[in-house]
Amino acid sequence: MPAPKTSGPTILVTGGAGFIGSHTVVELVAAGHPVLILDNFSNAKPEVLDRLARITGQAIPCITGDVRDRALLERVFADHTIGAVIHFAGLKAVGESTEVPLSYYQNNVAGSLQLLEVMQAAGCRNLVFSSSATVYGDPHAVPIREDFPLGTTNAYGRTKIMVEDICRDLAASERGWHIALLRYFNPVGAHPSGLIGEEPQGVPNNLMPYLLQVAAGQRECLSVFGSDYPTPDGTGVRDYIHVMDLARGHTAALAALPGLDGAVPVNLGTGQGYSVLDMVKALSAVVGRPLPYTLTARRPGDIACCYSDPSRAEAMLGWKARFGLETMCRDGWAWQRSNSGLS
Repeated sequence: MPAPKTSGPTILVTGGAGFIGSHTVVELVAAGHPVLILDNFSNAKPEVLDRLARITGQAIPCITGDVRDRALLERVFADHTIGAVIHFAGLKAVGESTEVPLSYYQNNVAGSLQLLEVMQAAGCRNLVFSSSATVYGDPHAVPIREDFPLGTTNAYGRTKIMVEDICRDLAASERGWHIALLRYFNPVGAHPSGLIGEEPQGVPNNLMPYLLQVAAGQRECLSVFGSDYPTPDGTGVRDYIHVMDLARGHTAALAALPGLDGAVPVNLGTGQGYSVLDMVKALSAVVGRPLPYTLTARRPGDIACCYSDPSRAEAMLGWKARFGLETMCRDGWAWQRSNSGLS
């Protein structure tokens, strides 16, 4: 099916070749937006562009570069009519951030600062920022609302809070900024075509990519960290959201930007918590066999339960998650079976 004709100013998508970025590009094209990707391919591969073209029916223009390169950013805004930016570019592994914090502050904070300065100079004041539920730390209650206190125990989470603070201060200092601070919960799944998805470099930091590798025979067994949490089955509970729902959340936020005054935080989650053993059971059902796991000691820094109150997203963006756990597992497994070596 041919892609719809595009119209209007270009949407710049930083990190648009990555896991969430690539899926969001698909949704943007489907909604009729002209898209320009900026990516340094530190956690993605150029083959993604060919696969995006197969899905969307059109070649997606892409500039290879880094948001910390101010001269490059200035050329991008000079050469294109950028109407809004969706900013994904940044490092994203919690564990790694505690080992190389300066890299996280340089990429995530300094890079975002450069981008905002160039946007300001170019007169582009529309931004959708890729934040994280990590900013809530260990919440005092669930479900988590956007007005909960912010706090975190790792450098990755602090970079997200810092960029949010920069956006809030900027919007308070100068009228006309429209910024959606999208706080993701736990993205999983893949595009139903099986052409794009997530394959982390090295050992996966998150549950679902690791469990998918166990299902594919690439890893022997899942270690479940902690079985004595105050949850129904003793394992940690999280809010898992299909990456296509998350992608739709970005197009909804983009459409809603004119009505957002300043910098507004919005949770993107399902509002439903699933335990680690719930996830093992669900993926086992999709794969058709029990997946091996062992119960081990808690991992330092992990929390018992974290899931969202997504009501603001529905009220402000007209968005809510559509896909359930079975679809998340089915699409993730289809991607895992048919792909190897592609981020």
